[in-house]
Amino acid sequence: MITKIIPEEKIQKAKKYVEKGERFVIVSHVSPDGDAIGSSLGLFHFLNACEKERVSVIVPNDFPKFYKWMPGAKDIIIYEKYTEFANRLLQEADVIFCLDFNEPKRVEKMADALVAAPGRRVLIDHHLNPADFCRLTISHPEISSTSEMIFRFICRMGMFDLMTQEAATCIYTGMMTDTGAFTYNSNKPEIYTIISELIKKGIDKDKIYRNVFQVYPESRLRLQGYVLYRKMKLYPEKRTALITLSMEELWRFNYKSGDSEGFVNMPLSIEGICFSAFIRQDKEYVKISLRSVGDFPCNEFASTYFHGGGHKNAAGGEYYGRLDEAVQIFERALETFNPSLTKEYDE
Repeated sequence: MITKIIPEEKIQKAKKYVEKGERFVIVSHVSPDGDAIGSSLGLFHFLNACEKERVSVIVPNDFPKFYKWMPGAKDIIIYEKYTEFANRLLQEADVIFCLDFNEPKRVEKMADALVAAPGRRVLIDHHLNPADFCRLTISHPEISSTSEMIFRFICRMGMFDLMTQEAATCIYTGMMTDTGAFTYNSNKPEIYTIISELIKKGIDKDKIYRNVFQVYPESRLRLQGYVLYRKMKLYPEKRTALITLSMEELWRFNYKSGDSEGFVNMPLSIEGICFSAFIRQDKEYVKISLRSVGDFPCNEFASTYFHGGGHKNAAGGEYYGRLDEAVQIFERALETFNPSLTKEYDE
């Protein structure tokens, strides 16, 4: 039995949108991760199973190669490449589902077109503090992933029979990636009830794990070795680790989108480390990724110093300036947010 966490009135309103709408657009955040792609494609396959006239998935920019095996991934529209076409789809949509982000700025250059679109907007998300930009907001930060939210959403509408194997595969991928292969934010029994139902739909969870976590280009493995040997700095008295990468270093290893995925998690395997940061230079800003174990609040750290947010054990942010300045801010912040003072810490 799965708890009915989404209020009934919201389910009925969303169900009416699904039943009456014919042209749907599904959008997710910039630099889409596994949960963004998984939840979007999960809903995409479900709406197609409902025999809707047109269903489109639009993301602001490209996503990592190790998510492109997912069923339906080839149909995803990259906004920065096909802006005019994407804007037309947004304008023509009856319903726009906003997945895995809590405010328009998270879709960056697509934000204006999204907010101006006349269709009914529905937010389904699990991040804190959702902005008021959708006609219907379904937000539950206590849930591990937006993909899990999509599973619950489909079931609550009484349409589980329309969840195809393709949809189930995408939903499982999102759940798996947003919990680090079920190593954090995944201690609730209902998650595994949902997994069992997805397996009954015919997913191959072992193959999914390999596709995401075990099939990489040679350049990524060499970059990973360089990061661990040359670029990882430890702060033992703070139980903290930091990895930094400049644009020059990324170019040296023929960096492609997603090649550094998961790097921030690696230092957490070191005994005594409970907080890990990865600070990477990008074209327009410096990207900050944070992970922790125990009770150290990554989301508070990110929102206080890097205009970001997320979850307690997984968060991120940005800094518009130089890489070395971002590192200096991070090191000063450790004096206030000292992980070694966290009350509960899992050894």
